[in-house]
Amino acid sequence: MALFQEEKQQHRLELLRRKEEEDSVRMLADRYDLSYIDLSTFPIDLDAVAIISEDRARRAELVIFNATGKRLKIALRNPKKEETQTALNALKRDRYTYDLFLVSAHGLAHGMEAYQKTSQQNIHEVGAIRVSEEKIAALQEEIQDLAGIKDHVEKTFYGRTSDALEIILAGALAVDASDLHLEPQTDSARLRFRLDGVLHDVAMIPTRLYAFLLSRIKLISELKLNVHDKAQDGRFTIRIPGKPGETATRTLEDHADEMSDIEVRVSTLPGPNGENAVMRILDPKSISVGFEDLGMQPWIIKTMAAELDRPNGMILNTGPTGSGKTTTLYTFLKKIHTPEVKIITLEDPIEYHLTGIEQTQIDAEKGYDFANGLRAIVRQDPDVILVGEIRDAPTAETATNAAQTGHLVFSTLHTNNAAGAIPRLIALGVRLDSIAAALKVTMAQRLVRILCTNCRVPAALTSELSERIQKEMAGFPAGVPIPGQEIWKIFSPSLQGCAACSGMKYKGRIGVYEIILSNEEIQNLILKGNASEFDLIRASHKQGQITMQQDGLLKILAGVTDFAERDRIVG
Repeated sequence: MALFQEEKQQHRLELLRRKEEEDSVRMLADRYDLSYIDLSTFPIDLDAVAIISEDRARRAELVIFNATGKRLKIALRNPKKEETQTALNALKRDRYTYDLFLVSAHGLAHGMEAYQKTSQQNIHEVGAIRVSEEKIAALQEEIQDLAGIKDHVEKTFYGRTSDALEIILAGALAVDASDLHLEPQTDSARLRFRLDGVLHDVAMIPTRLYAFLLSRIKLISELKLNVHDKAQDGRFTIRIPGKPGETATRTLEDHADEMSDIEVRVSTLPGPNGENAVMRILDPKSISVGFEDLGMQPWIIKTMAAELDRPNGMILNTGPTGSGKTTTLYTFLKKIHTPEVKIITLEDPIEYHLTGIEQTQIDAEKGYDFANGLRAIVRQDPDVILVGEIRDAPTAETATNAAQTGHLVFSTLHTNNAAGAIPRLIALGVRLDSIAAALKVTMAQRLVRILCTNCRVPAALTSELSERIQKEMAGFPAGVPIPGQEIWKIFSPSLQGCAACSGMKYKGRIGVYEIILSNEEIQNLILKGNASEFDLIRASHKQGQITMQQDGLLKILAGVTDFAERDRIVG
């Protein structure tokens, strides 16, 4: 009985000390002009807690206890503490906003207990997911082909959803996949990766796990979880510790300011078996291409370098989605960018961020479309303008006018070849004299896969193959340096592939190009208003310009790709 009374008395003293502590913190909150919170009586959002690691939270003496989109509620002990300010600044860099609450030591300890219900290794946040570079490096060591990714994914089928998503994303980064497709079937969901432009099956995911994966993807992409009958678009960031391109040797917590950010665009679409999800990986390294590495032939590089030195005019790049137009135009921008040159872009959306270049994104709902945005940009006194795409007459008219008034303008059109750009501008209603005066170069490009140099095999030069090559060579314009048969290096893909190409037989892609320069003959054809694509192609042939098919043949003869791949892409 005495023991019971003693325990009861200790409990009362503990409650009294707790009340005194909370009252003291409440008064301190008024001094700091902050709100006060007792976390021991407040529900804590586990997803919010996991936005930063437990180790960093303990050193900063704070807990994120609620998150609504990018708006956070943060309980902390001392807003002036150096570690606390460092953590808050890191959140600001991640584009978070927050409300601060002062909390007692007891309340903070209660909040820290939430970490026991989260994974310290897998740190997720609304709008971002963090993947350790060590995990990606380990997968690269272990994966020999897509079957290796399948094995890793299947090991997560009955574990945490966050583990499965991290493995899928890490696997995609390890093999340089550009897109991830999750497609629900009647009794499972199919996971596919797009590698070098071609889709490959990876694994069949149990329906139950796919439901959880889809919810997780929607959460970090800031999509509506309860909407299943409408298409939705969102995005999130994969954050990897360490500077871009460097191996991570230090912890995320100690080096939060050294991160590689990889943006992922997400699209969901309702289907008969559930929602399809596609994630496009926008890895900055995919646009880290030097001007000489695009794949242009040497004489085309020389020609384009001269065109990029012009102070004004328009350069149009054409081709379908996924043909590498953005990479080429970004490479042009990086080549001409200097502190003395002001470059502004207008994009939908901004996919890659370029240092030192002002990039703007259209917002049609607010009236900031391509046409209005371009008019606003011209008033900002730029030297160079990039318009993501010419879609309508007002944009086309404003772009051509800008190219005639002292601006160098880059843009894209969706046409099948370079010659098709001019009839397209005419069809949009742009004045013929404006097109003739503004347009300097029209380009077209595609991406062909590169034969794996580790496992490609020499192709037998049969009489039939030799005849085909000679026939194609006969169509080249005069003056083009065509390699003689004694230096042909014709290869075919191996039967099985190898570890270097993950069994794909190809590794990487390179551009095949065609260009048309706006000389006097081209300008006269434009001014007539009825020039066909055939007339324009014939005029470019006189300039000594090759077609994409002919560029592909030169790459075949150099051992870069093969006939099957070239014909698949450009015919």
